[in-house]
Amino acid sequence: MKIERIELRHIVLELPQPFITSFGTTTERHLIILKVFSDIGVCFAESSPREEPDYSYETIQTVLHVLEDFIAPIILNREIRTIEELHSLLKKIRGHHMAKSGVETAFYHLLSAREGKSLAQYLGGTRTAINVGISLGIPSRVGGKSAHEELLGKVGSALEKQYKRIKIKIKPGWDLEPVRIIRERFGEIPLMVDANSAYSLQDADIFKEMDQYNLLMIEQPLAEDDIYEHSLLQKRIRTPICLDESIESVTDARLAVEIGACQIINIKLCRVGGIYPSIQIHDLCQERGIPVWSGGVFESGIGKADSTALCTLPNFKLPADIAPSDRYFIRDIVSTSLVLEDGQIKVPTAPGVGIDVDERVLEKVTVLPLKILK
Repeated sequence: MKIERIELRHIVLELPQPFITSFGTTTERHLIILKVFSDIGVCFAESSPREEPDYSYETIQTVLHVLEDFIAPIILNREIRTIEELHSLLKKIRGHHMAKSGVETAFYHLLSAREGKSLAQYLGGTRTAINVGISLGIPSRVGGKSAHEELLGKVGSALEKQYKRIKIKIKPGWDLEPVRIIRERFGEIPLMVDANSAYSLQDADIFKEMDQYNLLMIEQPLAEDDIYEHSLLQKRIRTPICLDESIESVTDARLAVEIGACQIINIKLCRVGGIYPSIQIHDLCQERGIPVWSGGVFESGIGKADSTALCTLPNFKLPADIAPSDRYFIRDIVSTSLVLEDGQIKVPTAPGVGIDVDERVLEKVTVLPLKILK
């Protein structure tokens, strides 16, 4: 396959309501959309950095820079036969996984479409639908009756929609109390917490106290670049630790498993560089008996479709953070949205990524001049 041209768009999608985590409030989502032209077809793909270097060091600006000045010169008008060859070519660029994931997923879309297979089929997935959970942000004013009522109302609404798992974001000062009130109101529902690296090992007693609430997992409690101290914390608590930000490669995953830093891994394909490294981590964890699941980063429908296909692999044993577009955005760029039914998302079956982009909407949400690389 030969990539002949790439169109880059910086877009902004509005959220229906603010989403608050330990590192800030999100009211709109900036993304980079790629339209990739090749000798075997045309496709859309996505790169999903944030505006600020909080979740990752990558930002909209760094991804545009790396795609335009480093990745494009390597791959444009060059015969690339396999995904492995693509990754070998990009290996000289250290890190910048979100930039790489944009072109890597485009290769998968084009190759699967050429074979007349859905992306899930091309990856060897077997599920026709995947279980999904929901991620609930921190109330705008933590503490007090109003915050509790807001949280309990959102949990109740999610359960009515039959989401298979509830995840709540936590931070210092908003951790044990929300877990307690959810358990008191709703009993033994599948419940987990996500700290987004907001704590240190000195806060171990908080997580030890969480053991009494029978949580599915505690996601990324300690620093985003730490694996070792997570292993110390896991030895002190019964609740499984799930690593997210700490795992950027199969090497990171192997280390975390070897030293007992976690019992679960969250695979976000944009964080690790695409679908191929995600499969490598999936396979390693399957061999070691470590279940995996797919988190979300407020992707557009394109990114969600990629994650949905990935979740059809056998070791994705826990509900994913994937939901229809209207859960995340006032208006998405896709014209064929994922469908939620009985707490499951149906896997797209059309060749390639399996969803269509509304180019009129895409044009409206583009905020910078279109960049054409060729």
